[in-house]
Amino acid sequence: MAQQPSKTHEFFRKRLVTLKRKPQIIPLLVLCLAFIYYSFNLSYISNTTALINGPHMGLSEFCTMLFSALGLVCFLNSFPHRKKANVPMLILTFLMLGALIYCDYYYGSRILVAITRAESPIVPTGKNAFVAVAQNVIRVHMGLLIAGGALLALLPVYSKLLRKINTNIEVADNGGMAAIDISGEDA
Repeated sequence: MAQQPSKTHEFFRKRLVTLKRKPQIIPLLVLCLAFIYYSFNLSYISNTTALINGPHMGLSEFCTMLFSALGLVCFLNSFPHRKKANVPMLILTFLMLGALIYCDYYYGSRILVAITRAESPIVPTGKNAFVAVAQNVIRVHMGLLIAGGALLALLPVYSKLLRKINTNIEVADNGGMAAIDISGEDA
C-alpha cells in the first residue's frame, strides 16, 4: 500500500494545484496587499497633506485611493472564469497601475520639496514624525505596485513554469486488475 500524504502536505498540494489553474492569483494578492497597506496608513498620508498643503497633494491622495479600487476591479475583469484574458481590461489595469505609480511619485516629490525648501522647511521629527512615516508608506506602496505590475507582465512566463510542477498523487494498486474480465462474456 502506498503511504497516505500528511494533511499539511495535501494542503500545500491543493494550493499549488490552485496556483497552476489560476496563476493570476499571485499578482492579485500583491496588488491587494498594496491597496490594504496604503489604506491602513491613510491617516499618516492625510495628516501630511494637511500639514504640507502642497499643490494637488489631496488630489493625488484621492486619485491613489480611486485608482487602487478601480485597478482591482479592472484586474478581476481581466481574467474571466474559463475564458481567455480580456485584453482591453488588462490594458486598463496597466494604465491604472501607471497612474498609481505617478500619483505616488508626485506625492513623494511634494513631501521632499516641503522637507528641503529654503524657507521654513518641515522637520519630519518630533510632532511631525508622521511626515517621515508617510514618506516611507509612499515608497513601500510604490514598490508593491511595481512588483505587482511586473508579476502581471510576467504572468505568461511563470504560469508555464508552474504547469511543469508535478502535483499528481501516487495511487496504490492492489494487484487485482488482471483478474477483471472485460470481454463481456458471461461464464
